[in-house]
Amino acid sequence: MPETQRIQTFEAFWPYYVGEHRLPMNRMLHCVGTLSALMAILSGFTNPWLFLAAPVAGYGAAWIGHFILEKNRPATFTYPLWSLRGDFRMCRLMLMMRMDGEVERLYGSSHPDKDAPLRS
Repeated sequence: MPETQRIQTFEAFWPYYVGEHRLPMNRMLHCVGTLSALMAILSGFTNPWLFLAAPVAGYGAAWIGHFILEKNRPATFTYPLWSLRGDFRMCRLMLMMRMDGEVERLYGSSHPDKDAPLRS
C-alpha cells in the first residue's frame, strides 16, 4: 500500500495485512509472539517485570518474521492499532485452522507469491 494512500477502515486494512503475512512461518511467529505477549501480561500480575517482557515477546517474534523471512516492513510502523487487531484476528483464525483459507480467499493460494495480486 503506497504511503500516500491511508487506509480508512480495518476491513480495508485486513487484505493488506494478510498480504504482508504470506509466509506460513511468519504467521506462526506472529501467533506465537501474540500468545507469548498475552501470557507475559497475565503473568505480570504476579511478577511485574513480566509486563516488560510482553512487547519484546510479541514484537520480537513478529519482526523476525518480517525482517528475516518476508523481508518487508511491519504494518505496526504505519498502522499500530490495526496491526495489533490484525495480529489477534490472524492468531484466532490460525487456532481455528482457518487462516490458510483466508489467505487463499484473498490471494488465490494459501502460500501466495510475494507479487500475487489481491483477488477482486
